Amino acid sequence: MNMPDISLATEAATLSPLALFLQADIVVKAVMVGLLLASIYTWLAIIGFNLRFGRIGKASERFERDFWAAPDIDAFHRDHRESGNPTAKVMTAGVGEWRRSTKAKLTDRAATRERLAGAMNAAAAEEVDRLSDRLNILATIGSVAPFVGLFGTVWGIMRAFTAIAEANNSSLAVVAPGIAEALFATAIGLFAAIPAVFAYNRFTHRINRYEARLYRFSDAFHATLSRELEADT
Repeated sequence: MNMPDISLATEAATLSPLALFLQADIVVKAVMVGLLLASIYTWLAIIGFNLRFGRIGKASERFERDFWAAPDIDAFHRDHRESGNPTAKVMTAGVGEWRRSTKAKLTDRAATRERLAGAMNAAAAEEVDRLSDRLNILATIGSVAPFVGLFGTVWGIMRAFTAIAEANNSSLAVVAPGIAEALFATAIGLFAAIPAVFAYNRFTHRINRYEARLYRFSDAFHATLSRELEADT
């Protein structure tokens, strides 16, 4: 009866991810824990942004459809001015500036159009900034995590060479655990960085598309108010 090779089983266990973490130096452990936390944050951010963008996109589509179908803009504004939807806030900025600019008997049409465009564009930019908030953290993780992992790798390799010198033995059995431990830090860094970079690029694209949508609504509403201004003066 053949008995299993205990040395091979022990070596395989030593090179497992958990064993690599447990036998790592305190510095490499700190690097690994930091990168794992960054990876967890990245995935939580990805899920959170996806849910948020999906909710806002559907709400904006419904709001615009109802807005353009509404027979009375003032009544629609009264019903939706407390809405937290970005498109509703652009509308509120336009209606508010319209009322301030047209309450005087003599209205400067060119100046009013300018103020309307400025108020709605400022509201749209503010909403885009709010949507982009904390998105830069994904960019930071994507750019920094590989270098943090590389630092852990360099430190681990230095430690492995020190162990070789102390043991006066350069066999693969002595070198492999230290090298594997060091490379594991780089692997974790890439595991954190790749999804972060992908998500950042994807969400930036979605924000740019949504920004264009807000400005299209702003331009269309500005044209509507301009026609109303022509009719009233």
